[in-house]
Amino acid sequence: MPSVVVNSVPFVTRLRAETHGSKELIERDHARITNMFSPRTADGAMAFVRSTRAEEASPGVDATNNGIAYTMPVGVGQPPTEYTLLVDTGSALTWVGAKKKYNPTSTSHRTGDSVNANYGAGSMTGNLYIDTVTLGPGLVVVQEQSIGVAKTSTGIRDVDGMVGLGPVALTRGTVTSGREIPTVMDNLSSQGAIPSDLLGIFYTPFTKVGEMNGEITFGGIDESKITGVVNYVPLTTTPPASLYWGIDQSITYGTGISILDAASGFIDTGATFLYLITDAFNAYKEATGASTDSATGLLTITQEQYNVLRSLFFHIGGVTYEFPPNAQIWPRALNSVLKGDPNKIYLIVVEIPSTGGIDGIRVVNGFSWLQRFYTVYDNTNGRVGFATTHYTNANTN
Repeated sequence: MPSVVVNSVPFVTRLRAETHGSKELIERDHARITNMFSPRTADGAMAFVRSTRAEEASPGVDATNNGIAYTMPVGVGQPPTEYTLLVDTGSALTWVGAKKKYNPTSTSHRTGDSVNANYGAGSMTGNLYIDTVTLGPGLVVVQEQSIGVAKTSTGIRDVDGMVGLGPVALTRGTVTSGREIPTVMDNLSSQGAIPSDLLGIFYTPFTKVGEMNGEITFGGIDESKITGVVNYVPLTTTPPASLYWGIDQSITYGTGISILDAASGFIDTGATFLYLITDAFNAYKEATGASTDSATGLLTITQEQYNVLRSLFFHIGGVTYEFPPNAQIWPRALNSVLKGDPNKIYLIVVEIPSTGGIDGIRVVNGFSWLQRFYTVYDNTNGRVGFATTHYTNANTN
């Protein structure tokens, strides 16, 4: 099937580092990753895997801990009431009512089910409704979409709820009946509103807080945003990454220095940095000669070290993706967001927390990595696609 532009919706990226800069970003990301995969809580994917009862499962992602937050306008009802919702590929439930209250219209129908979604440090409880959902300003209309309507919510700031774009299995256990809830993408596909169950995500490198620097395409690929072709890789079969947009990959540095042997990890739009397990992180630190900055908690290098910094190479599904030196550093224009030194060079590679029971996750490709590639999430075929963009090798940082 040829790739086409179907309906593209711009979104705003927000860094959630209001008080403590990069340390807050890392703390939020660590909390998110730990809550997604911890076997010790009912909020984690491992709890989902090991649970024999659907009601014990959860959406498995702590959206309230995201260091990166993406928002887009979503209309609910007819005529639609517009809500500002977090966009998350790591969860699958769509819900409203955290800030702006739900406004029932002629298309609203309460199902009788209750909704209870736990997000680690946050949660929502309420009722399940069927309603019309409009994605973007009058663009894509989803008929009879199941949505949660919050009676109470905690930990969600400055937005009205979430639009979940992850696999449908992550909705299991969020309603009293224990059934799965068709996601927005499921319904768009089944209703013929989009030609294929594809989600394309594009970024431009982030150089200014609050700028419109992303685009979501429902049902296809925006060919104007990519260079070359989209290469697909099947989702990993290794739990817990297999529950999310998980892939197998290996990483080398420069002329072939091994950083990470073939291992499972996952693509996460809600994580800020590129996260590596301890041994891989240490290998990268040694290869670059970086030191840890006490003020920010990030790796830092001198200008002389940056001048000889080599590319990272990600080997995914038989294809090698180059991650050039400029992509490996934080945008220097945004050092103030980190509460860092404006004259320092910070690297975006961060260690995955060694505690919290994270088993089987060795790499998390977060926003700092994703903004250099176009990513495609293919629900129908269980795979993720990658393509280079005009910004893959850009010297913007």
